[in-house]
Amino acid sequence: MPIWVDADACPVPIKEILCRAATRWQVETTFIANHAINLPPSPYIKRRQVPLGFDVADNDIMEQMTKGDLVITQDIPLAAEAIEKGADVFNLRGQAFTKENIRQRLAMRNFMEEMRNAGQVTGGPAPFSQTDRKEFADKLDRWLQRNARK
Repeated sequence: MPIWVDADACPVPIKEILCRAATRWQVETTFIANHAINLPPSPYIKRRQVPLGFDVADNDIMEQMTKGDLVITQDIPLAAEAIEKGADVFNLRGQAFTKENIRQRLAMRNFMEEMRNAGQVTGGPAPFSQTDRKEFADKLDRWLQRNARK
């Protein structure tokens, strides 16, 4: 039950939390990005650099992951695919994507994309906060407690 991280937009504090957890729980954690990322040495931490291109990292994650794995991503279409394939998925703020909420999240994402394309929405997500970091760490810890010993 490895962890797969869509690492292109992953904040440094989240990478640090994931790396500490991978080593502490001895869980294979792979960071996939289209640019070089700096990670500490550990037999449990891997990095994969994929070529630039639309959904290249997402496609790589989907090819590698299996049912029961954990996928960390902000990408809602990737989350939907991973859920369909049987993965647990949550975002960088510790919010779970589930079978029950993914359709609503996809619809909202598509609506906001239409609004941005029409010039109606110009802002982005709220800045990453200390609360977000704690929520993510707590969510990851609960997931590891449930799944790491299987």
